[in-house]
Amino acid sequence: MHQFRSLLRRLNDHGVQFVVIGGVAARLRGSALTTMDVDVCVALEDENLFRIHAAMQGINPRFRMRPDRMPLWEDPKRLVGMKNINLVTDLGQIDLLGEVTGVGTYEQVVSGSSELDVGGFLARVMDLDTLRASKKMNVNYGVSAST
Repeated sequence: MHQFRSLLRRLNDHGVQFVVIGGVAARLRGSALTTMDVDVCVALEDENLFRIHAAMQGINPRFRMRPDRMPLWEDPKRLVGMKNINLVTDLGQIDLLGEVTGVGTYEQVVSGSSELDVGGFLARVMDLDTLRASKKMNVNYGVSAST
């Protein structure tokens, strides 16, 4: 979980508008789930994309879905118009998603989240009910009504 916190701290320190979703959110909400990447829902506005780009500098970001693992472009303007950004970095994998299946856009995800301390800083984390509503969340995540 330490590397995940490092990735989230970088986003936080650069002022990125994001909500922690998926397995890391489930873990932060009490699940015993282990996960291989950090999933966050992000605002896809130009300024936020520029902040994301800045947050990824210095950790060797590469496009995870490309077989050649092409490095993240030097020009942050090339991110404008993207719907999802899937990266592998020296700190681990991070998927930056513009919307969440079963929940909706960043704004809708924000409304289904609250702030939590994620290791020395506050970040928005998807609530359990919203985690359940997303198609990615299912019984395999081990989130129960009592969690």
